[in-house]
This record gives sequence, C-alpha cells and structure tokens, in this order.
Amino acid sequence: MDVTKIFGSNVFNDEVMQNRLPKDTYKALKKTLVSGEPLAPEVADVVANAMKDWAIEKGATHYTHWFQPLTGSTAEKHDSFISPTMNGGVVMEFSGKQLIQGEPDASSFPSGGLRATFEARGYTAWDCTSPAFLKEDAAGNVTLCIPTAFCSYNGEALDKKTPLLRSMDVVSRQAMRVLRALGNSTAKRVYATVGPEQEYFLVDKKLYAERLDLICTGRTLFGAPAPKGQEMEDHYFGQIKDRISEFMKSLDIELWKMGITSKTKHNEVAPSQFEMAPIFATTNIAADHNQLVMETMQKVALRHGLACLLHEKPYAGVNGSGKHNNWSLSTDDGQNLLEPGSTPHENEQFLMFLCALITAVDRHAELLRATAACSGNDHRLGANEAPPAIVSIFMGTELTEVLESVASGRKRKGKGSSFVKVGVDTLPPLPRDNSDRNRTSPFAFTGNKFEFRMVASSASVSGPNVVLNTIAAEALDVIATRLEKAKDIHREATAIVREAMHKHGRIIFNGNNYSPDWVREAAKRGLPNISSTADALEAIASPQTIRLFGSYKVLSPKEVRSRHEIYVEQYCKQINIEARTALDMVRTLYLPAVVGYVSDLAASVCVVQDAGGSAAVQKDLLEKATGLLESAYAKTDRLDRAAHKARTITALRRQAVFYRDEVMVAMKDLRADIDALELLLPRSQWPVPTYADMLFKL
Repeated sequence: MDVTKIFGSNVFNDEVMQNRLPKDTYKALKKTLVSGEPLAPEVADVVANAMKDWAIEKGATHYTHWFQPLTGSTAEKHDSFISPTMNGGVVMEFSGKQLIQGEPDASSFPSGGLRATFEARGYTAWDCTSPAFLKEDAAGNVTLCIPTAFCSYNGEALDKKTPLLRSMDVVSRQAMRVLRALGNSTAKRVYATVGPEQEYFLVDKKLYAERLDLICTGRTLFGAPAPKGQEMEDHYFGQIKDRISEFMKSLDIELWKMGITSKTKHNEVAPSQFEMAPIFATTNIAADHNQLVMETMQKVALRHGLACLLHEKPYAGVNGSGKHNNWSLSTDDGQNLLEPGSTPHENEQFLMFLCALITAVDRHAELLRATAACSGNDHRLGANEAPPAIVSIFMGTELTEVLESVASGRKRKGKGSSFVKVGVDTLPPLPRDNSDRNRTSPFAFTGNKFEFRMVASSASVSGPNVVLNTIAAEALDVIATRLEKAKDIHREATAIVREAMHKHGRIIFNGNNYSPDWVREAAKRGLPNISSTADALEAIASPQTIRLFGSYKVLSPKEVRSRHEIYVEQYCKQINIEARTALDMVRTLYLPAVVGYVSDLAASVCVVQDAGGSAAVQKDLLEKATGLLESAYAKTDRLDRAAHKARTITALRRQAVFYRDEVMVAMKDLRADIDALELLLPRSQWPVPTYADMLFKL
C-alpha cells in the first residue's frame, strides 16, 4: 500500500484544482481563499464543473452540501447530478449556483427560537476554505461532499461552522495588530490551528445489540464492575490485538483518502479503549475532520463486527473518554506564535501572546467550562481520569518563573538547553522540554500550544474553539491597543506582562489538580468550581458572554441565547432518554429475570425442606434477592414519578436542575440495586451482557 498515493485521493485539494482549473480561475479562487473576497459567479461555474467531472470520474453520482447543525453531528441531503434532456435522457450537470448555495429544510433542526417551527427555509453556503471531498460507503456509493455553513432565512447562524469562521477572522485580525505593533511585518494572516485527539471505546457488535442502554444512550445505565478493571495498568500503550489492528488499518485508509492526517493510534487506559490523534490543521478544517473521524469510526467499526462508543463514560468504574483540543496560533509565513524559543524570557512576541491567553482564560473561565458541558461529561470531569471542573492553566516551572520575574522586575537568565541523563552508556542523552506534562490540568501549555483537556469525546470541537478564538481575540485587542499607543514598546510590553500576572496570575497552577488542597486553594483564589452541566451552561447566556460575542460580531445576542436554550434542552432530553431507557430495561429485563430466580429459589427451599434438609443457603439467597427485588421495584416507581414530573416543568433552567437533582439521583439509586442483583444471580440467568463480556471479549 502506497500511503502517499492514497492520501487525499478523495479530496478536491489544491493539487487537483491546479491540474483541472484554468489558470485564471485557479488564481481567482486562491485570491478568495487568501483575502476572503466573494467568488464571482462565472468563476464558481468553472469550479463547479471541474469538481463535478472529478467526482464522476471517481464514481460519484450524487452531491451534498455537508453541514453541521446545532445537534452537534453532521447533516447531508443528497442530490444526483442528473438533469433531463429533451429526448428523454439525462446529462450530468452541476452549476456554480448549486455549488455555492443549497436550500435544505431547516424546520427539523434546533434553532433555539431563531425561527418559528413553521418557517422551513434554510440556506447552506459553500465554505471554500475547507476542501470538498468524496465519501464512500460499504454499498459502493460515492458522494461529493461540499463543506458548507448553514443559516436561516434572515441570516442567523443555525450551525457550528459559521461562528467558527467568524471567530477565526477575529483572532487573526487582533493577532496581526499585535505583530505589526511589535515590528513583525512578514506575516499577512494568523491562523488558529487545532489538533483534536479522539478517544473511543470498541465493543463487539453482537453484545452491543443486546444492550438497550448502549443503543439508546451511548452508555451503560447498569452494570456491576468486572473482576478486573484497569488496575493492572496493562492496557495503556499495550500490544494492539489483531482484530483491533484490522479495524484501525481500515480506519486509517478511509481517513487518509479524505485527507485526514491520522497520525497516532494506541490502546488507552481503560480496557477496550483507544485513541487516534491527527496532525494540526487550521481550525475549521480540523473541526470538519474531527466530525468525519467520529462518523468514520462508527461506520468502519460496524464493518468489522464492532460498535464504536464515543460517549464520555460508557462504563462506570473505568476511565471515560475525552477529546484533547490542542490549540495554537500560527502565521501564514510559518511562525508558531506560542513557540517560546530557547530564551523565552527574551522573546517579547511570545510573552505577549502567552499573557493574552492567561488573561483570556481567567476572564472567561466559566464560559470555557461551559464549552465542555454535557450530561456525559458530568460523569467524567474530576473523576481522577479527567481534569476537574475548576479551570486553571498549567504553565510549567520555567515559564512561570519567567513570568513572575518579569512581573516583579527581577532579572532572570534562561536555563538554556538541558538533557535527561538516562544512566545507560549506550543510550543518547535526551533533550529536556522546558516543562513536564501535567495530565490533571484542564488547560495546559505543552511546549508550543495549549491543550484544552476538558472537551467531551462526543462533542464537536467547534464550540470550544469559537470561545478560545474569541476570548484570545479580546485579550489581544487590548494588548494591541496598548502597544500601538506606546512610546516605548519594550517598556509597555513589560508592563503588560506585569499586569497580566498581577490580575490574572491566579489562574496558573502547576500542581495536582485532583488534590483536595487544590479545591480549597482555588476557592481562596476566587476561581469558579462548576460541577454540573445544569450550572455550567448558564455562562453561555450571561451578559458578559453576550457582550463578548456581540462586540466581535461572532454571535449576535439572539444567536447566543438560542445556543443556550438548545444546549439546556439537549441536556434535559438526554437525561429523559436515559430515564426512560432505564425504566424499560428494569421492567422488561431485570425484574422478570430476578422474579424467575426468586421463584426457582423458593421452589428449591420447598424441595430441600421436604427432603429433610435445612435449605439455609437457599433461604439466605432468597432473602437477599427478595429484599433487593422489592427495593428495586420501589425505586423504579420513584424514578418513573420523577421522570414524569420533570417532563411537566416548562421553565428550562428549572427542568435541568430537576433532572440533575431528582431524576439522575433516582437513576443512581435504582442502579445500585440492579448491580447488586447482577452479582447475586447466576450468569446464565442475567438478561444482558456483563461488563466482563463487553470490556474483555474483543
């Protein structure tokens, strides 16, 4: 297999455009990509025709405007290229108008009040900054996918891509102002870049099909711990089993064809958990690619007799899954603006951008926390497997000392390069980074980027990066204004570092974020600790957030409020589905199984006693099973009443809190009895696959 020939073979990329477009058309399209100028209709027609010919040559019969509504997943409506002729035949056509704009029915997508239910019109608009690509399915169908933005009839953003593109422009403009003020005149544009690592679980498809909770909710609502979990620490980076390796090979090929740089794959900490990591890309392309990664993982898994679980906590008692969002800023001439260099204490440009992020994260910690909020992540954050809900920044000892020395006016010499001595003569010395990694930190500086570790594994990365781009832009705006007005740039830069540390240095924490001492220390520092989605989402609709997005035209007040309403509603709906699924499983699977077991025990007691035995063991088991059965039956009724009451609450905020405080608690209490019964009943009589089955039978 020649990977260099496979990679990007299903992408209408720059090389394909150069080969297929007339020179003038190619130049006009590149000008649009660089400057953001509108594409002329005649140019779009030529591009559309070339794109259509390329796609048909590769077997495509249909095209779709591929977009990302506020459901968090992707959407597509397929249209064929055929157009009827006068003689009853067809020709294959695709116009510039069809390329640039589509009109899917918007009535069934969440809008958060941006449009009335009966108003169906919505528009998709071609995002020419993200290349078109081909998707192939198992049936051999090939579809041309055109990445697009999705908006309402009045132009409000109904998707995740539109605000992302707006935020990328905003952070580029403000970063460029800082660069020009510092005398960097070589760059013309700054790109926010992202490399989202994706964690996931795999389970045998046959076992998955027997678990209604996995099918309906993505996680196990019941399940006693397996005799072995992850305590032996033998799965992380362990040898990849043949069956999983076959899946990963197929996944790599599918992703490489679509130009997705699947780089790293390995076993994760929990049994049956894995990770895939790509190479950095500009944020909108990275977001598109991550949506395709999740979709392709699930599709390829089915072909291999597996099911892919993207939920943040599919199994209780073992590590859940996250999505590490590695974010940085780079110029069009190749500079990484978060690269400290060998002497970060002398790197004025680096210090300005570093201080911007420190300021931004401290000012908007609650909003950043909200971007990681969902019902699934509530089971994961702070569970000694993921960062706690307190947002802080890990900077590392050396960079923290640099910032503190500048803030205090002390002179400090850089340590220069250092090496790790392994202690074996035949092994070379290893260059030492300027900081260790801190896996407990929610927002860690890792050499030349920030790793936002709180993001939910099933979520689109667009939301977190809209916020990161916008809060960074706000902080850079303030810095740029100060530098532009300064008579002495160097003195002003020093003052900026000093003020950032005095006002916002509280957000820096290099220790163990899991420690109870940190919770107390964070409270002393005034850092928010928001443990649940129901509370975290309130930051989205706060006046501060509305001002932030409105002032930079990333989201209008109506668009901000719509997202708050949608996300709270999604939280409530998810827990409602979980409650209804739990009730279904208990009533139709678990209770009947236990009743059957109790009946068998009772009959056994009679048989043994009739034979002159004591039946002490049978009586003890019968008493335990009956007690748990009666308790589970009562708790089922309690959950049913709580779920019914929750559905009657019309105020979304109150409904979300009720789901958290009443319905989730009732589900947890019911689970305790069912899991205890699982450990009591014979394996042959338990109605669903166990944790041991699902985690270790791959």
